[in-house]
Amino acid sequence: MHDRTSNRIKEGTRRRAASASRSAACLAILLMLTTSTLTAQSAANYVIGPQDVLTIQVFDQPDLGGRFTVEADGTFTFPLIGRISAGGLTLRRLEIDLHGKLAAGYFRNPQVTVAVEQYRSQRVFVMGEVRQPGPVALTGGMTLIEALSRAGSTLPSASGEVAIVRAAPGSALGPITPDQESGTEIFRASVRDLESGALSQNIQLHDGDTIFVPRAESVYVFGHVKNPGAYGVQKNTTVLQALSLAGGVTENAAMNRIQVIRIENGSKKELKVKLTDQVRPEDTIMVPQRYF
Repeated sequence: MHDRTSNRIKEGTRRRAASASRSAACLAILLMLTTSTLTAQSAANYVIGPQDVLTIQVFDQPDLGGRFTVEADGTFTFPLIGRISAGGLTLRRLEIDLHGKLAAGYFRNPQVTVAVEQYRSQRVFVMGEVRQPGPVALTGGMTLIEALSRAGSTLPSASGEVAIVRAAPGSALGPITPDQESGTEIFRASVRDLESGALSQNIQLHDGDTIFVPRAESVYVFGHVKNPGAYGVQKNTTVLQALSLAGGVTENAAMNRIQVIRIENGSKKELKVKLTDQVRPEDTIMVPQRYF
């Protein structure tokens, strides 16, 4: 019986490691499949801001094109036209404006394209359990998956839920946690659903959004396990899965006498559990020694 249970725990450990690897691969593949499509759809609607670097081309007029940096007042100087306002306009709107000004006495039906070479005016903040927390430049059509990828992906200690905190336009000077301020919108997404391809949860981001990845809540595993300590768990984690996180049980473990110590309303309870029972955050799992 003990050997069969140990084998189950070992198999559970192997499957969890394989699942984590598959999850990372799925998220990467999903990013490649969705990012290019969403970016192509939304790039023309990107709102230009100060310090953005634009690439402008006029078909059959190579001398007019080039790189142009939008200044602090939202304007830049363009040949033949002079100062032109770009701040607050979408790329498509700026193309229309340039076309109209160039067509007014200079060229017949000029073909103008505008793209962003460097995104500098807008950003989002990715905080919490990610490999590279901090600000991320907001590119046209950026979504939640892409921002998490830019931050190096989530850590093993991350919970299974992500919160996107959205403040009023122009009011976010830095990252905002979900409990920090009132007057914000909060959107939540499941990492597991994102990995499974639920694009409805792949939220398109706005300037100033904060993506907050909280730490997973912990359970404590002690006694006759290979690596006793605290382990972050997701929702619906079972006793068997928690033991797998601790490296499995030792050969001297009494699998039929595992207990969970749980604090409820300030009182300590000792519960006899089965391997398939679910644990709660802050539970302590005790694996005693066999009598013989």
